[in-house]
Amino acid sequence: MANQQSNSGNPSVDYEYKRKKNAEDMRMQVTSFMFMIFLTLVAFIAVAGDFDKYFVVPFILLLAVVQLIFQLYYFMHMSHKGHEAPSLFLYSGALVAFITVLTFLTIVWI
Repeated sequence: MANQQSNSGNPSVDYEYKRKKNAEDMRMQVTSFMFMIFLTLVAFIAVAGDFDKYFVVPFILLLAVVQLIFQLYYFMHMSHKGHEAPSLFLYSGALVAFITVLTFLTIVWI
């Protein structure tokens, strides 16, 4: 049996690449976490401030959608290769949930 090595043939190069890639991923996660904390503080300020509720509710929902996207792509690694099937199921479920909520809002509205 031959000595098993990676595709590049140099284990130290692979180790350095993985180390740099992990450091880059960690930096992006910390940055996105800080951004999500900032968005949460903005939501609290919007609620605590004396703003009209017709502005605050859509604004908070928008901030929630932005935070959801950050969490999916940076914490759940949906941007990496190999996550196409879970992405399909996730987005299909989100579409069904949106259509269901829209349907119930339309029924209640009438």
